[in-house]
Amino acid sequence: MKKLLVIVFGFSALWATSQNFEYKVLFEGIGDNREFFNDYGYPQTILGTRTAFEGGVSSDNHKIRLGFSYLYEFGSEPDAQKIKPTIYYQFENQNIDFLIGSFSRRDKIDFPLAMLTDTLLYYRPNIEGMYGKYKWEWGWQSGFIDWVSRQTEINSEIFTAGSTGEIFVKNLFLQNYILMTHDAIPSIRTPNVHIEDYLGFALQAGIRTNENSAFDGYIKAGVLGSSFRQRSVTDGYENAASFFAEAKGKYKKFGVKSVLSSGGSHKFAYGDRFYRAKNYWRTDAIWYFINHEKVKGTFNLSFHIIDWNDLDMQQQLSVIYIFGK
Repeated sequence: MKKLLVIVFGFSALWATSQNFEYKVLFEGIGDNREFFNDYGYPQTILGTRTAFEGGVSSDNHKIRLGFSYLYEFGSEPDAQKIKPTIYYQFENQNIDFLIGSFSRRDKIDFPLAMLTDTLLYYRPNIEGMYGKYKWEWGWQSGFIDWVSRQTEINSEIFTAGSTGEIFVKNLFLQNYILMTHDAIPSIRTPNVHIEDYLGFALQAGIRTNENSAFDGYIKAGVLGSSFRQRSVTDGYENAASFFAEAKGKYKKFGVKSVLSSGGSHKFAYGDRFYRAKNYWRTDAIWYFINHEKVKGTFNLSFHIIDWNDLDMQQQLSVIYIFGK
């Protein structure tokens, strides 16, 4: 940790003489209490703070950034969570955004929780690989690859790749999500350990409110599909499909969000395990208690209905402070 800090601030001091020096600092307070009593969700309380820094130089549309991201969980030792290095190259213009390296997934990777759960923002805040996005007048499409682990004698080769995008006409839109994860076995094979492949997609059409409306919201619906294969164990792919709908509304400091998946049991490598139930309905009552230009604070009271029988609750508190130039 000390060596990384010396390197980061050493580079920062060197780059500070340049007119194009840029930096960003993030502080995040995390509170997540999960009162789950079912076969899918794990009951736990996650409390902690994350701090992240990145700095670098830019020239025209090109940037190079270096920094770190660190999570401290309350009640743990300071080195319980390792520092995550941030180092990447970025090219950005009016239509294209491209990054390669280790960079924050926040504001870049936005998939349904069924496919990528929110705890990834806590414990794997960076994408380690590549990301690209192309925008045009009536839509956009992005894609990424996240290299999780290299194959060794004891570690699997794991990577996740995905794409998401939207096309729109006035207030109407059509969104797509595609995701795959490949989990290979270590080079030294052990019994009952098999290669796993996860594939999935979501396609939803919807309508959103006008841009200058006092009430901000949308409603969308479509299909969520998934396929899972454990080689030498399953008989090919196990496929599932469900009706997939979502609605969200916000007025001043209060909002509500509701998501429904009904008809299929889905298995994604890093997805929310609640979606392994055939019927799952989540509704969040949201309070935006801080809405400053640089500081955002939200409180979520979440209700989880599983297979129309079980009702579980969750409370999430988040305070995010970002500044830089």
